[in-house]
Amino acid sequence: MKYRGLSPIQLGTIWVIFMVAVGAVVGATGPRAVSALADLSQVAPSRLPWVATRVVAFLSYFAITGSVVYGLLLSTKILDAIAHRPVSFSLHQDLAAIGFGLAGIHGALLGLDATVPLSLTEMLVPFAAPYRPLWVGVGQLAFYLVGVVIASFYVRRRIGPRTWRLLHYLTFLTFVGATVHGIMSGSDSGTAWAWWSYVGATAMVVFLTGYRVVTGVQASRQRARRAVPVARPATRLDPVPVPAFAPLDLRAPHQRPAGRRDEALRGG
Repeated sequence: MKYRGLSPIQLGTIWVIFMVAVGAVVGATGPRAVSALADLSQVAPSRLPWVATRVVAFLSYFAITGSVVYGLLLSTKILDAIAHRPVSFSLHQDLAAIGFGLAGIHGALLGLDATVPLSLTEMLVPFAAPYRPLWVGVGQLAFYLVGVVIASFYVRRRIGPRTWRLLHYLTFLTFVGATVHGIMSGSDSGTAWAWWSYVGATAMVVFLTGYRVVTGVQASRQRARRAVPVARPATRLDPVPVPAFAPLDLRAPHQRPAGRRDEALRGG
């Protein structure tokens, strides 16, 4: 698919819709959120790190989800018609790095929270946390896997494209781990907005993954058809095949055996 870009009208429409959506969300939730934070800072200021770590956790999850979705859009070449591929690849990489950084901040803020205090060892070692150790450990493993995927971007030329692609499949594990971690250990999982956030992110990833598999199978079949030569019926103009290594008898016809002499008389 060749890059065509968006027209100024299309680009302007997208930005207007985006700004309207952001304005609607901020206008509907901003005043209420500010009021709640102000009340919390006066009543229980020690709870502020707990609120901050939950906000950062969701921002990290959205960034990681965006990176996975963007990678799938790249692999299916859906974005190639509206964006340069190097730009899309850079955004895919940057979203993964942002999600990784926010996940690190999420873990650091847990160390400042007094609700469920965590030591440095419990924050770094999977399954060592006192609070829901299994599901917190899944999130910790997902965090380390994101780090591996991000590091693979910088050593891509050294490890080769094949190894890089194999390492890139870890992205699916990081998404699954982050989703399971959020649902099973997050304190907001019971709310409607958090639940539908997980459902919407999972639906997008599953749909695009299925689409990628289907298009990949179809492309493989087309390549296989083009690689198989198509046989055509022989015509009278085709040359008669001659054995490449037929022995050449240099003897005169009267010196050849009877069978060979008869062949010579017949033109053999």
